[in-house]
Amino acid sequence: MADLNDPKDPVEGQTQQLQIELGEKEAEGIYSNLAIITHSPAEFIIDFTRVTPGVPRARVLSRIIMTPQHMKLLMNAMRENMERYENQFGEVRVDGQSEHPFGFRTGPGSSTPGGGKVH
Repeated sequence: MADLNDPKDPVEGQTQQLQIELGEKEAEGIYSNLAIITHSPAEFIIDFTRVTPGVPRARVLSRIIMTPQHMKLLMNAMRENMERYENQFGEVRVDGQSEHPFGFRTGPGSSTPGGGKVH
């Protein structure tokens, strides 16, 4: 992910500015409390969904597909932003979420599409 605060083009050393348009619908955002991550040799797929207690099914609300290189850049940017957040607001705790994502029990026989990892 590019650092939008650094306007220098690393290849040519020239100043460039990226204009990003945010549509009205996209500006509203989509709440997700579950991400399912799968990959192939060529790409990573992140499916965002919302799990509700007592409801055994969830629908994918958004799917992001990216190259392994972009995934790594995203991970680095996420890690850096989480560090900034925790420096400002304190540590984010995730105790006990490895057993049952977000505190929701999925029940016997439940699965994730493509056998992905749940986060």
